[in-house]
Amino acid sequence: MDKKQAGQTRYPVEMKERSVRMVRDLQQADPNDKNVISRVARQLGVGTESLRTWVKQADVDDGKRPGLTTAEHGELVTLRKENRELRRANDILQAAASFFGAELDRRSRK
Repeated sequence: MDKKQAGQTRYPVEMKERSVRMVRDLQQADPNDKNVISRVARQLGVGTESLRTWVKQADVDDGKRPGLTTAEHGELVTLRKENRELRRANDILQAAASFFGAELDRRSRK
């Protein structure tokens, strides 16, 4: 969770990391306690589901759980954006080629 994504500035990255550490420490101290996340969320004034999501993402990033890591997700978003831009450029080039190809046909028939 070291990289901040656009649009997600409600909680600072340092607070997220500290919250995840607190949850992990408390879970390690008492693995049978199922209310750790809600208790820590209430103490820190963050949403329970937000904290649960942060813990899950930290587990993915650490390799403890399957899924896309934060870095992989960022790369996927970047590649999808690049792919969209390349498709758009390709469509523009194809339209220009058709236009100029038709123009050349008209000139050669005269």
